Amino acid sequence: MITRESRLFLRRWLHNPMQVGAIAPSSRRLADAIAGQVPIDSPGWVIELGGGTGVVTDALLRRGLAPARLVVIERDPLLHRHLVERFPHVRAILGDAAKLAEALRPLGIRPPAKGAPAKGQGTGNGAGNGASTGRVAAIISGLPLLSFPRPLQDEIVRGAFAFLAPGAPLLQFTYGPMSPIARDRLKIEGRVARRVIGNLPPASIWVYRRPGEWSNGDLLKAGSGKAEAHKAVSRKDKVEPPKAAAIKARRR
Repeated sequence: MITRESRLFLRRWLHNPMQVGAIAPSSRRLADAIAGQVPIDSPGWVIELGGGTGVVTDALLRRGLAPARLVVIERDPLLHRHLVERFPHVRAILGDAAKLAEALRPLGIRPPAKGAPAKGQGTGNGAGNGASTGRVAAIISGLPLLSFPRPLQDEIVRGAFAFLAPGAPLLQFTYGPMSPIARDRLKIEGRVARRVIGNLPPASIWVYRRPGEWSNGDLLKAGSGKAEAHKAVSRKDKVEPPKAAAIKARRR
């Protein structure tokens, strides 16, 4: 059964394939995996770039993010209208992710002053969680960055990091095998947080932060797969070949 969202997404893809980047919305499994990487207990706004039909928006709300904390930026007028109708309690803004400061200005959200201490350090997911101070806790990008020209990619990523509080992540999913953001060129660090094989096509969720802003928990989480692989190799190396084991047994 083709949903209303799928039909709308396909129509917009036919209208502008380079801007939409895919012929179908992200799967619920991928959206839930993305939402699972958002630190909703950290105070401040959560901003979604390229809301599309609202698959990730819905996953964030189902996970428990307060609607009053969520801002969704969508430049396509039809998709924006759909988001407004589907999520009346979420701030859906018709705007361009490449001009993030302009899009967020009406909400009073501005980049933090350099050297200013982080504000809004309270916990919780309701009022008084730091959103009123303009703090941004996370940015999720559903934009097909790899289909954009390099200058536009850089403008979007730099614009996003200008708003992120210290330690706050930029999340980006991709269907390709490599990082969709040029980490060295933009002087940021990124790691694969999840791979969603069940999505069609399979997708990877990347988490990006500034250098030096990764917590021990983030490092352990990102390195757990490598650690397990290393343990498996170590265990394998410790297993003696049958011939060597037989020789040892005869010597005994």
